[in-house]
Amino acid sequence: MRPRENLQTGWRERLAQASLRAQAPAPLIAEGRLTRMVGLTLEAVGCEMPVGGRCEIATAQGRRVEAEVVGFSGAKVFLMPVGDIRGLTPNARVIPLGSSHNIAVGPELLGRVLDGVGRPLDGKGPVHTPDSVALTGHPINPLSRRPIREPLNVGIRAINALISVGRGQRMGLFAGSGVGKSVLLGMMTRYTEADVTVVGLIGERGREVKEFVQQSLGEAGLARAVVIASPADDPPLMRLHGAWYATAIAEYFRSRGLKVLLLIDSLTRFAQAQREIALAIGEPPATKGYTPSVFAKLPQLVERAGNGSRDSEGSITAFYTVLTEGDDPNDPIADAARAILDGHIILSRQIAERGRYPAIDVEASISRVMHEVIPPDHLAQARRFKQLYAAYSAHRDLISVGAYQTGSDPGVDESIARYPDMERFLQQSMAEGVDFAGSRAALADFFPAPPPVQTTDEGDGEAAELLRQLSDYTNTQALS
Repeated sequence: MRPRENLQTGWRERLAQASLRAQAPAPLIAEGRLTRMVGLTLEAVGCEMPVGGRCEIATAQGRRVEAEVVGFSGAKVFLMPVGDIRGLTPNARVIPLGSSHNIAVGPELLGRVLDGVGRPLDGKGPVHTPDSVALTGHPINPLSRRPIREPLNVGIRAINALISVGRGQRMGLFAGSGVGKSVLLGMMTRYTEADVTVVGLIGERGREVKEFVQQSLGEAGLARAVVIASPADDPPLMRLHGAWYATAIAEYFRSRGLKVLLLIDSLTRFAQAQREIALAIGEPPATKGYTPSVFAKLPQLVERAGNGSRDSEGSITAFYTVLTEGDDPNDPIADAARAILDGHIILSRQIAERGRYPAIDVEASISRVMHEVIPPDHLAQARRFKQLYAAYSAHRDLISVGAYQTGSDPGVDESIARYPDMERFLQQSMAEGVDFAGSRAALADFFPAPPPVQTTDEGDGEAAELLRQLSDYTNTQALS
């Protein structure tokens, strides 16, 4: 066929396709109207949309406000706005978009700072990504998850040695205000061995977003990181989307076989955003004002992290900060988080006030997979360290006033002698990163092996055997 005939054939095919599109009936969209607004809750009638569906509300100035369906009652649909609601009027048009939220993902997100719906905040222009995934993700069959078997270096000696974290573990970072939580997160982003770091700053102060990006991450750290920022002045639905978006990005990189570090700061602000939405649409409060849906949303978010189901997939090691209101460890969100996470790290205000940073309370902190990722001798030495530290803490008041009598308890005597060394072991500056091998070696040096027992009479077999048994007993006591 000649080139002219090829051109005519192509035109005929395109004309036929255009004709078919013209003959197809245009889809009818049943628009609704806005009837009521109380706080941030919008009520609309005349449109049928599923929970989680998206719509746009036309303002008097011609602007459109995006909203999401969060509930319904009879013919009324409850909407929660994603953006600014100024300009909305009674009987405003409600235009269904007919789809749930899909968000853009891809390697192009590395080095960028975005808001809860993917709009750039860093002034580097729009983000063009070829792939998109569902915002809320898909659950993983618990029986198909790969087990946690490898330790993860987080760059902090106290955690590596005494609260060892596994690759794919979900940990909680429990802290009150002003005890060094943000500094500890910054150290993790800087020193943790991960291919990609995804940070979700949810409901925090806007000032902290810039400080975290410029000081904690820096240019080198931001190059292999994605930051999703939804500060405290964002609507509650935007804050929920920020946590979901950060998790969805981490899932994307995990599916590409990468080792991902996910930091969500904070899980408490996520819960508070869900509480605001639930109370606004009439859900009854349960525990300290938190509604039942809050405690259902927490595991839905947390369970998306961890190891994947296929050997070709990578892992998501996640740290979720939890704000303990009034330093109450039995805060409802803190209590719920402890039940669904694989361990927790407690930051103590009393330790911070003594000037020791990071202010990790090693007695109250625990890693539930530690025994699966480290050898038995490491585990025994970590237990011995905690026992010594706990013995000193239990008698701190007596020791400080001079009421403790040396010789009353050999364990306490040893803890008093070694307490300065323990404090130096737990203290670490921001600029100092300690790898896992270095942390392990420092803990091993803290408990040197006892010298071998020398026998004076090689011919006396019974005495030599007795001395050998005594030496074994001494070694066992040192590790117990």
